[in-house]
Amino acid sequence: MTPSGGPLGATPGADHSTDPYLPAGGNGGYRVLHYDLNLDYRVITNRLAGKAVITARAVQSLSRFSLDLGRFRVHDVRVDGRRATFTHRGGKLRIKPERPIAYGATFKIEIRYAGTPSPISGRWGDIGWDELTDGALVASQPNGAPSWFPCNDRPADKATFLVTLTAPMPYTVVVTGDLVSRRRGAGARTWVYERNEPTSPYLMSVQVGRYELVDLAAGEVTQRAAVPPRLLPVFAHDFGRQGEIMTTMADLFGPYPFREYVVVVADDDLDDPIEAQGMAIFGRNHLDGRRTHERLFAHELAHQWFGNSLTVADWRHIWLNEGFATYAEWLWSAASGGPPAGAHAAEWHARLATQPATVVIADPGVDRMFDPIVYKRGALTLHALRTTIGDAAFFALLRSWVAEHRHGTVTTAEFREHARRFARGPVDDLLTAWLDRPALPALPAVGA
Repeated sequence: MTPSGGPLGATPGADHSTDPYLPAGGNGGYRVLHYDLNLDYRVITNRLAGKAVITARAVQSLSRFSLDLGRFRVHDVRVDGRRATFTHRGGKLRIKPERPIAYGATFKIEIRYAGTPSPISGRWGDIGWDELTDGALVASQPNGAPSWFPCNDRPADKATFLVTLTAPMPYTVVVTGDLVSRRRGAGARTWVYERNEPTSPYLMSVQVGRYELVDLAAGEVTQRAAVPPRLLPVFAHDFGRQGEIMTTMADLFGPYPFREYVVVVADDDLDDPIEAQGMAIFGRNHLDGRRTHERLFAHELAHQWFGNSLTVADWRHIWLNEGFATYAEWLWSAASGGPPAGAHAAEWHARLATQPATVVIADPGVDRMFDPIVYKRGALTLHALRTTIGDAAFFALLRSWVAEHRHGTVTTAEFREHARRFARGPVDDLLTAWLDRPALPALPAVGA
């Protein structure tokens, strides 16, 4: 923290987001337009040095504002080229520019920082930048982005990104975005990635490892993979139907929303796969030569539409991510010759019927937002809607939902209104029963 200046107050609302689940994350008073991150990472010592240039627009007059940033030492902060007074503690970088920023003005914040990146600890464990046995990965959902760069950590504050990262020569660096350039230096290599689509901070990811870059599948969408060389044979088998999964999803939901899709397989075991913008990360334990985890490959790909292109306005609406991605698993099962979606729905409805009905899917609460019930009952909600309004209306609804909100944010209220447009009869009571009440409704009969 800089020694200059006295204690910093805050412009009203500047230190807090509007997310009722994670009010400490995110900041008010401005919207970020673009992040330009120039990073140097030393794998052996787990040392990260960075320069972040953030372009933002004030949505109110600002005498002070804040950003989210983890446990780094901040060396210098400038606003529009002028040194700014700042404090940094408790995950907040509070900044007082030399001159107030007028409402509507676009301004640039330059921050130089360095330290040992470490995940953000909390109720979901360690989230964010994490060391692997030999490398690093970033898994930031929901609040881990400040573990590696200063940001406005709100899902709704989408921005574009340019990320330049230098790492030692043996390592491959994969960042969410399109690879712009790669150049060698003295014992190191610098990788530059550009993310032109509006992207939430938590959906930006960095993967550093001894990977081989290979083609993942042929087709209209560029699909690549970063895989430890020794795992390539089993990877080729387990992901052998990736092209078919992509084609199926695009047929169901509309065109893939990004320029390419990248799969990374870490040479470590991971509890769960991780989605990022245009990317999915799996552990070596998700490969077994029997395609045991293919449903997860479908689930993570579906998040590119539901969660990444269409991002929840705040975390209350997480069923719009996870319920849709879970239902995509069931749709892929049907398309690939497995049990149809109705069979999965019946099975999971029977399972949930044996459990206490204590979760309201439309607002599960911060402690239950990642509860499997949100995933499965969210999928059941979609199946109940499909059964009620019919396949033609349901899949037209999905494609329209995706197209109208492409690269934007969504809420449950917007989905309700959208569903009304495609139903011949009223669906409010059905959606209220499934989304707003904890009791598990009966599955509607086909054609009901």
